[in-house]
Amino acid sequence: MSPRIDLALKSGLTLTQLLKVLGPTTATDLSALPHETKVVQPFKPFHDHFADLGFSVSPEAQGSCQDAIVILPRAKSLARSMVQQACTLASGLVVVDGAKTDGVDSLLKDIRKRVGIEGPISKAHGKIFWFQSDAKAFADWAAPEYQTADGYQTAPGVFSADGVDPASALLLAALPDKLGARVADLGAGWGYLSAGLPQAPGLKSLHLVEADHAALTCARANVADPRAQFHWADAVSWHAPEPIDTIIMNPPFHTSRSAEPALGQGFISSAARNLTRNGSLWMVANRHLPYETTLTDAFTHVEEVTGDNRFKVFHASRPRR
Repeated sequence: MSPRIDLALKSGLTLTQLLKVLGPTTATDLSALPHETKVVQPFKPFHDHFADLGFSVSPEAQGSCQDAIVILPRAKSLARSMVQQACTLASGLVVVDGAKTDGVDSLLKDIRKRVGIEGPISKAHGKIFWFQSDAKAFADWAAPEYQTADGYQTAPGVFSADGVDPASALLLAALPDKLGARVADLGAGWGYLSAGLPQAPGLKSLHLVEADHAALTCARANVADPRAQFHWADAVSWHAPEPIDTIIMNPPFHTSRSAEPALGQGFISSAARNLTRNGSLWMVANRHLPYETTLTDAFTHVEEVTGDNRFKVFHASRPRR
C-alpha cells in the first residue's frame, strides 16, 4: 500500500467499496484497497499495469462513485482539474495524496481556503488529506476538455499542450519529401509530426502510436486522413500490423523529474524491430541525451543530419537483426 494511504487508513480514514483512484502510477501500491476499486489512468503502460493486477481500469473517468482518491501529477493545472473532476464523481470523500515535489503543500493551502480539511498526514516526503466532496467549491478549477494551440487541437496536461514543440518542428523540417509507403510515428502526441505528412508522395498508411489517451484523441482531430491509423499503445512494446518503411519520432525522455535515457533507447529498439530490412528512422533528441551508441548498435548506418545547441536530428537506416 502507498505509505501515506496506509497511514491515513490506520489513522481513521474510512473509504467505501465504491471507490475510484485517479492517476496512480506503477509506484502507487493499491493492493490494500477494495477489489472493486476502479482506476482511472490514461497512460497506457500504467493502465496496463493496474489491469494486470486485476483492477477495473479506464482511460477516462466515467460514472459516479462514493469516494475518490487523487494521486497528484506534476502539472499544477492538471492537479487542480483532477481535484475538480473527483468532486464531480464522488458524493463522499475526496482524498488527495501527493509528494512535496509535485506541489502538494501549495495545493493543500488552496483547497483549505475552500473546504474543511481532515488530516493532513505527512509521510515519505509528501502529504495526504481529505475533505467532503463539493463540486461547486471547485467549479472554477475545471479544465477545458480541449484547447487550441498554433491551430491544432491539444488538451491540458499533454506534452506540448501550449504550442508546437521546437524539437518536433526541427525534425519535420529535416524530413525528406519521400518517406515510403508505410510510415509510423512513435510517441505521436497530439499529432504534429503526422499532420505534416499526408502530402508525402506514395504514402499509403500512417500509424500514430501514443500512450497518452488524451493526446491520441487530439491526434485523431489533427490528422484527418483516411490513411491514418491510431494506436493507443506503449511505443516501446508496440508491434506494427505491417512492415514499416519509415519511422519518425521525438521520443520522451522522462516520466519523472529526472532524465531517463532508457525511454528513448527503448523507442530506438522498437523502431529497429518494426522496420523493414532497408527501413529508415528519423528522430530528434535533446543534445545531451546519449543515444548514439544505441543507434549504432541497432542500425547499420547512422548520421546526425542537422541540429542546434539544444537538439540533434538523426537519420538511421538498415536495422540490424
